[in-house]
Amino acid sequence: MIQLKGVRKSFGKNEVLKGVDLSVKTGEVVVVLGPSGSGKTTLLRCINFLEAADDGELTIGDTKISFKHATSKEILNVRRQTAMVFQNYNLFSNMTALENVMEGLVTARNVPVAQAKEIAQKALDKVGLTDKYDSFPLQLSGGQQQRVGIARAVALNPEVILFDEPTSALDPELVGEVLAVMRKVAQDGITMVVVTHEMSFANDIANHIVFMDEGVIVEEGSPKEIFSNPKEERTKQFLERILPRWSFSI
Repeated sequence: MIQLKGVRKSFGKNEVLKGVDLSVKTGEVVVVLGPSGSGKTTLLRCINFLEAADDGELTIGDTKISFKHATSKEILNVRRQTAMVFQNYNLFSNMTALENVMEGLVTARNVPVAQAKEIAQKALDKVGLTDKYDSFPLQLSGGQQQRVGIARAVALNPEVILFDEPTSALDPELVGEVLAVMRKVAQDGITMVVVTHEMSFANDIANHIVFMDEGVIVEEGSPKEIFSNPKEERTKQFLERILPRWSFSI
C-alpha cells in the first residue's frame, strides 16, 4: 500500500528525518511512537506532502514518486488517496459540522452538493454525531470537534488516513470517545498510520508498532514484540519512562 524509502528532511541545519524506510500494508494499522522531536509527525506530514521531504521515494498503490522531483500532478494524486486528522481539529469556524465534512468533497473532489451532503451525513452518523449536523465548532466539545475531523477524513474514502496525535489537545475525559471512534474506523479495514502517545490504544489496535528517535526508526514489530520484549536499549528506556508500572507489558 505505502512504502517510504530513504526519506530525509531538514529544517535549516537540523536534520529531522535521516533516511527513513517504512512499509504499510493495505488494511494495516501502524502506530508510530517516540519522544517529542523524534521526527514522527514530520514523517507523517511528508507522506501527503504537507511537508516537502528533501529526498527519498514514496510508493502508494502502483505509483512511485520521488520526493525531490514530485510534480504538482503527482502531489495532487497522493492527496486524493490520503486524508489527515490533525491535533487541533483544523475545522472552519464559520461552517457547521456538516459543512466542514462536505467542504473537501465539493471543492477538492467536485462531488455534487446533494451527493456530498448525503456522504457527509453518513460520515457524521458513523462517528456518533447525528444530532450535530448544524452545530458550529464553538458549540462542540473538543472530542466532538475531533470526531468531525475524523468524519471529514472518512467521507473522502481515502486509501489511508493519517492521524497526527489526534487526542493530544483533548481533556483526559474526552480522549476515550475519540479512541472509540478510531477503533471503529480500524474495524472497517481502513489503512491507518497513527502518531500517538496512547499506549493502551496502540497495544489494542495496532498491527504494527514503529518506535522512532532522533530521526530514525530504532525498532519496529508487533505490539507484543515492542511492549513485552523490546530488543533495543533506546526502546526500553522510552517504555520504562512511559510505562513504568507495566514493565514492558500492557
